[in-house]
Amino acid sequence: MAPPAVLSRPDETAVAVRLGWLDALRGWAALVVALHHASFYYVPELRAQMVGWFDPGRYGVLLFFLVSGYIVPVSLERHGDVRRFWIGRFFRIYPLLAVACAVPVALAVSGLREMRAGLGDYDPVVAVLAHVTMLQDVLAVPNAINVLWTLSYEMAFYLVVVALFVVKGGRRPGAVAGVCVVAALVAGGVLPVALFSRTAGIGVVVLGTAVLLAAAVGLAMYGRGAVRIAGGVAGGVVAVLLVALNSRIGAWEGFVILAVMFTGTVVYRAEHGQMGRRAAAGTMLAVLAGVVAAGLWHAQVSVPEEQVAGFRVYWTGSVLLAAGSFAGVWLLRERRFPRWWTGLGTISFSVYLVHHVLLMLSGRFLGTSGRDEVHRLVVFVVVLLAVSWVTYRWVEAPAQRFGRALGARGLKPPA
Repeated sequence: MAPPAVLSRPDETAVAVRLGWLDALRGWAALVVALHHASFYYVPELRAQMVGWFDPGRYGVLLFFLVSGYIVPVSLERHGDVRRFWIGRFFRIYPLLAVACAVPVALAVSGLREMRAGLGDYDPVVAVLAHVTMLQDVLAVPNAINVLWTLSYEMAFYLVVVALFVVKGGRRPGAVAGVCVVAALVAGGVLPVALFSRTAGIGVVVLGTAVLLAAAVGLAMYGRGAVRIAGGVAGGVVAVLLVALNSRIGAWEGFVILAVMFTGTVVYRAEHGQMGRRAAAGTMLAVLAGVVAAGLWHAQVSVPEEQVAGFRVYWTGSVLLAAGSFAGVWLLRERRFPRWWTGLGTISFSVYLVHHVLLMLSGRFLGTSGRDEVHRLVVFVVVLLAVSWVTYRWVEAPAQRFGRALGARGLKPPA
């Protein structure tokens, strides 16, 4: 979406106002996550005081998941074309993802810094292929950049949304969110972690997933009739199985993430008269209660004993604050947000990916003092915003324009 300043037609202005609240949320969420990770480097003492009751990183990613849940299914339904959807997602994500991942790889190849979380010990083909699927976090492969774990759940969500779309089941997001919450509460605590990767081997699982995913997405994009449906459903099944049985963070939290995303979809349905307001409100409250309960219940098995009490506090606080922030900004959706705020939303994906790359470089070449240095944090934020604008201007925007042009070039839904 173009910034409001360059819009000229009344209908475009209305769209800018209507979606400005989403940009505001995206920008705020990205900045919060960036500040959370930067606090380890520049204000560790302040972070130590805050971490016992609030987790900014978790709060920020929950906001992102709500926004994705609100807008992603609609973008598919608006065009009614799976091909156009996947082309748009590819050019929205992969160009910047490739550029961002190139930095830690270059540092590792030059011997200046090891790949994080032992990724350098993995077969390079397996590591690259896992990241190409964007499902590396549910394939037991460490993320090249810390924040990439969330993209694995974004991808899982895309696959499930496409599966629902091809079977015409996307109009019941409340039911899907409810199923995910029940799964988080009941099955999430007993399902194994990384089952497929431990039993079959990481390389086999990564290769098998890549092949299945390519076939499923390809059939959903270019198949017709039953073939198209089979491809879409197959992709959704692969995503759910990986989240349930091969997730690094545990099945309960994976199902919570999916429930949160589909709750965002519920908000959209209710707002646009596609779902009753009372039913939507009941669904949202039930999901909120279930998400909080899942964290409180499973903390005893997924968190070290000495951290259980603290986890329960900041889990609950982060979930409630994310829900409150989304609801509060949604209530202001008809208002025009400041240009600087919506502009931050425009570059939010760059902020989200680039900030960790800058922290890698800062840690390697400038080091840390172990003391609070607010001035360094301010400099970091300024540099981050400047670099993010550059990557948006020269990487994201051209790729998105090309993707839109490619997607619109004679692509019609198959009969």
